[in-house]
Amino acid sequence: VQLQASGGGLVQAGGSLRLSCAASGLIFSSYYMGWFRQAPGKERDFVALISYKGYVISYADSARGRFTISRDNAKNTVYLQMNALKPEDTAVYYCAACQRPVTSNSDACNYGAQGTQVTVSS
Repeated sequence: VQLQASGGGLVQAGGSLRLSCAASGLIFSSYYMGWFRQAPGKERDFVALISYKGYVISYADSARGRFTISRDNAKNTVYLQMNALKPEDTAVYYCAACQRPVTSNSDACNYGAQGTQVTVSS
């Protein structure tokens, strides 16, 4: 399984970014897809999750109302639209393919080895 995240960068507070994650080596439409993030010196945290067909979506409290997760099963890609970014959103963002719904780190998820850095300046 390969999960390649991209789209990160440096943005000012209040700005927006759209992250993408291209998946390969799996039956994409059979997995819940999620986004997690890890700030320096901290554990990896759950951000958002979307079900196979996008009917079930969950967000961390920190992301709800500002971030939107979506997926395109035809392109094997999951997205994270991030608006109203805050300095505390600064982290490396990883995508994950999960075998069941999760709202925290789980051995049910296969995490991408390479994330994408998001840095929000104040």
